[in-house]
Amino acid sequence: MVPPSVGAVDAVIAPVGDAWEVAVVGDDGAVRDRRTIDDLPAAVAALEPERPRWVWQDSTRVAPVLLAAGVAVERARDLRLSHRILADAGRMPLDARWLRRLRAPDGALFSMDEAPEPVDALIAELARQEAAVGDDASLRLLLGAESTGALIAEELLHVGLPWSSAEHDRLLADALGPRPMAGRPALLQALADDVDRILGHRVSIDSAPELLRALRGAGLDVRSTSRWELREIDHPVVEPLIAYKRLYRLWTANGWQWADEWVRDGRFHAEYVPAGVVTGRWATAGGGAMQIAKQVRGAVVADPGWRLVVADAAQLEPRVLAAMARDEALAEAAVGDLYEGLVDDGVVESRPKAKVAMLGALYGGTSGDSGRLVPALRRAYPRAMRVVDDAATTGERGGVVRTWLGRTSAPMPPARSGIADRDAVSRERAWGRFTRNFVVQGSAAEWALCWMALLRRSLRAGGGELVYFLHDEVIVHAPAERAEAVADEIRAAAAGAGRMLFGSFPITFPVDARIVGDYGAAND
Repeated sequence: MVPPSVGAVDAVIAPVGDAWEVAVVGDDGAVRDRRTIDDLPAAVAALEPERPRWVWQDSTRVAPVLLAAGVAVERARDLRLSHRILADAGRMPLDARWLRRLRAPDGALFSMDEAPEPVDALIAELARQEAAVGDDASLRLLLGAESTGALIAEELLHVGLPWSSAEHDRLLADALGPRPMAGRPALLQALADDVDRILGHRVSIDSAPELLRALRGAGLDVRSTSRWELREIDHPVVEPLIAYKRLYRLWTANGWQWADEWVRDGRFHAEYVPAGVVTGRWATAGGGAMQIAKQVRGAVVADPGWRLVVADAAQLEPRVLAAMARDEALAEAAVGDLYEGLVDDGVVESRPKAKVAMLGALYGGTSGDSGRLVPALRRAYPRAMRVVDDAATTGERGGVVRTWLGRTSAPMPPARSGIADRDAVSRERAWGRFTRNFVVQGSAAEWALCWMALLRRSLRAGGGELVYFLHDEVIVHAPAERAEAVADEIRAAAAGAGRMLFGSFPITFPVDARIVGDYGAAND
């Protein structure tokens, strides 16, 4: 493809059978160049120096093709993710055609129901979205961040998290016993045998209903088999049962079978789902990257001559709340450790109580320690508390709330017919707790997207691989000689994300960046 003339801003890509159609659209909306090509990566690589914004229906369909050929683009617009944001915000009608994820197994064909939209439909959808955004700079930033996040998700899947199968096997053997040919690992089986012995009969320990019946049959007054409830019971069966549950989770979530499926060529390849949660937080469609067990994090090992830079943002959500509310008193308390700042301000007596109070403010705690401590926050930081209190009230009344950049919550689901007044009140309060947290968690997710986007830019210029993301934590795999510089870049990106969202408001986003040889060492 011949590079377009100066001023071209969008390059729209759509699959056409076994080929691809690419249309270059100028900033006036006119199509300047359009052709069908077989070698998409070569065409993209030729045009990328012109810095177009690549436009496609779904990053999961196009980005893997480019990455497999070693081509990474600077910026893109994911129409699927953008359509959801704009439709939820009431800016355009919801059209289910633009909500399909188009990832398909290698070699698989799309059915008619799954078929990608042609390039003309993409151009028309882009025009509708641009009109819907208008001059709303915050919403435009959100669409850009969401689309860059989709690119990052595909890059994380492609690169993978460095993983030592030998170390993983050693850690599993230490925790569970050697890999069994069949059945449970030895240490897990021994705990199951202990439970059977204490209860006096064989128990189907992996079946929650049968285990609950067995515990009640032994005279235990339990409503569930959760570890939190079991810890409150004084009985010999509790210790081996809780130990079994902990190790069973490890075995099923990050055990040998999991590694067989998700680890290949020394990398753990997880499929992230940007905006997989209604607040905009990410989820995973496979591999469980959002919950790697601490017992096996030591299997995340840097390559020879490389290091892992493990970084997490401290107390992200309370800091975002302070910035959203323009609450300078809370921002001042957050200059260092925010929870210690609450103690220094005389709001609470200890750091643990400060954490409980803030969690109560963010999640709507009204009983226990939360119920006693939240009023003190309301007195000390009225602006911040007004943001979450107002969001809760809006939700209770059936309204919708928005994040800092404009992601919109769903309305309260309709009540079941015949619902009792008492149940209706409980339902409204529960939805209020949801909207209370939505505005803060969703805005924190936006900060994280901007953080990763700025970090991605610096890594593209200087070197290093973003290999892991977990809400407020990232891992970069970098050459050893670049590790210190990467740590500085991570901190600079955090500060930049704060300025990008909140301008000059004096809020800090400190990041703890540790340079280690394995992920387990970062948690020591």
